[in-house]
Amino acid sequence: MQTIHKILVSISVIIIAGFFINAINKEHPNNEEKVKQNNSNNTSHLYEIKALKMPAALFFANEDAPLQDPDVYERIDRELHVNTYWQSNGLLMFKRSHKFFPTIETILAENGIPDDFKYLALIESGLRNVTSPAGAKGFWQIMKATGREYGLEVNDNVDERYHLEKATQVACDYLNSSKKKLGNWTLAAAAYNAGNRRVSESMKKQNSNNYYDLLLNDETARYLPRILAVKEIITHPQDYGFVFDNEDLYKEELTYEVKVDTAITNITRFAKNYGMTYKEFKRFNPWLREGHLNNKSRKEYFIKIKS
Repeated sequence: MQTIHKILVSISVIIIAGFFINAINKEHPNNEEKVKQNNSNNTSHLYEIKALKMPAALFFANEDAPLQDPDVYERIDRELHVNTYWQSNGLLMFKRSHKFFPTIETILAENGIPDDFKYLALIESGLRNVTSPAGAKGFWQIMKATGREYGLEVNDNVDERYHLEKATQVACDYLNSSKKKLGNWTLAAAAYNAGNRRVSESMKKQNSNNYYDLLLNDETARYLPRILAVKEIITHPQDYGFVFDNEDLYKEELTYEVKVDTAITNITRFAKNYGMTYKEFKRFNPWLREGHLNNKSRKEYFIKIKS
């Protein structure tokens, strides 16, 4: 009898549960349809990776890129997509360029270098004091021998490749020399990557004085397309999906200079005398590589001090 009673109770529970389920379905007859519709709507709002449209014309230093050439078109198209969809790097390019371009632009103009060369520095280093696998350093990625050849002090104590103003001046001197040797600014930009000799030999061997017609190594072949792509993106950010306010960009910090013509035995103590930490001193003067300044020759240095 107890077993029969348990069975009857179970059947009653099942019947009641079924009753409630039917009632819910009657009250909301389109639940299943709504789920299907919501899934469909979610699919239509997925993040889209869109193909970018090539601008009608692109110029570097007032020299046009032959976009009618399929190879040139594809190489620039590649760089536009790579630099647009690497979003974090793209935003940082905007932020850093706002901070450092004013200094670079001034020095380029003083030396008769087209303003577009600021994008060369941007692709070389991301406007950071980095070191390449080959040993090039600073914003302009200058090799030790080149730096010394153009008058920079480069040793363990002082490395002026990290001095933004002095390194930019060296880049200007190099570029003006390359332009004179090779004939145009596009080739001068290519030579900044590959060297004057290599570009000159390629021109002679291939009987061409046009960068876009030369068969060059992969890195140099990408060089101008990448500069053009970055220039296009930086110049027209909203066309490539970059949205930011001026307050989001990095600002240049105010400094003044102090002339030093003796040794600095302790930078920590020196910095403290000017209300700075050791870290702040190094941030404003990254060219001073150690915790002291030797200066046995009594050379004049100009130290940046935080205002």
